[in-house]
Amino acid sequence: MEHDEQVRRWRLVLGGTENDGTAYSLNKTDLQIDKTLEALYDSTKRGGLGPSSPNVSRWLGDIRNYFPSSVVQVMQQDALKRLNLTQMLFEKEMLENVETDVHLVATLMTLSRVIPEKTKDTARLVVKKVVDELMKKLAQPTQQAINGSLNRSTRNHRPRHHEINWHLTIQKNLRHYQSDYKTIIPETLIGYGRRRSALKEVVLCLDQSGSMGTSVVYSGIFGAVMASIPALKTQMVVFDTAVADLTEELNDPVDLLFGVQLGGGTDINAALKYCSQIISRPTDTVLVLVTDLMEGGDEMGMRKRFVELHAAGMQVIVLLALNDEGAPGYDQENAQFLAGLGIPVFACSPDQFPDMMAMALSKQDVAQWAAKENIVLKK
Repeated sequence: MEHDEQVRRWRLVLGGTENDGTAYSLNKTDLQIDKTLEALYDSTKRGGLGPSSPNVSRWLGDIRNYFPSSVVQVMQQDALKRLNLTQMLFEKEMLENVETDVHLVATLMTLSRVIPEKTKDTARLVVKKVVDELMKKLAQPTQQAINGSLNRSTRNHRPRHHEINWHLTIQKNLRHYQSDYKTIIPETLIGYGRRRSALKEVVLCLDQSGSMGTSVVYSGIFGAVMASIPALKTQMVVFDTAVADLTEELNDPVDLLFGVQLGGGTDINAALKYCSQIISRPTDTVLVLVTDLMEGGDEMGMRKRFVELHAAGMQVIVLLALNDEGAPGYDQENAQFLAGLGIPVFACSPDQFPDMMAMALSKQDVAQWAAKENIVLKK
């Protein structure tokens, strides 16, 4: 049976043409699967799945029936690239049938300027579905990791009565439990301390070039989560050849993502100049720059600004990617220059980002944390 399954899969891969060679007969269901694969991957029959064809909607439904969600997402991306089906996203009925994921959101962000009005509401619903799923997955670990690091930095071991954190105080003194009196002797008091309205500042600065699409999606989600933490002052800046401040959109990640215009050039120098102007407390600030470091503007000016920000005591982190796909192509010389300054440069997955921010906000060594996570720093 294992042999038969292997032959069946090879038959589906090879397509049943004269190059097949398996002599395997497909059942009725497998024949339908074969047709869906043929429509996408048989280059001689591309005309059967054009952007104006009603078969596209049926095909989208078929692949959802026959393949798991992860495979459907790959096939949709292949369809957009191989068959130039970008136009299908302009049709409300077709957009309703696609499998939602961060790649689709990145594509919709790229097309946001040209999507027809009749389709924009559906596009927003697609983006909202992905955003809601990511918020549900990422919000709690992010808030927990960051709040934990901020709480540790503000504990007061000589608190006044109204400043006592009773939960932590009891935990700390459990060993002093007196069974005769059924009580705990609190030898060590732990308090919240006096907090300022914002203990730390975070600036997320995002490259809008096309290759950064999924990284921008995740960055927008994390920006919205951090903006909900009172002890953080979070700001969001995006750039291509111009710079835009989207901080006011952080309360609605869907609006924020639709405000991003993927594509265009890259002026990191201009973005760093703007960021330096909006930061009020450099030594209490973490600047996370998400970019491939391929500067299209003033490269020497960019390097000079990195030096100035680092010298001012600001913690600067450069993420070549913030997604599950690893680092794309990047400028190795600029990465080496930053490594020489002690600025960490690496690709980070969404699952790793909360812990990374917790390390940075508590002023721990991010490079050392990356080594423990088996993340390779670019040098």
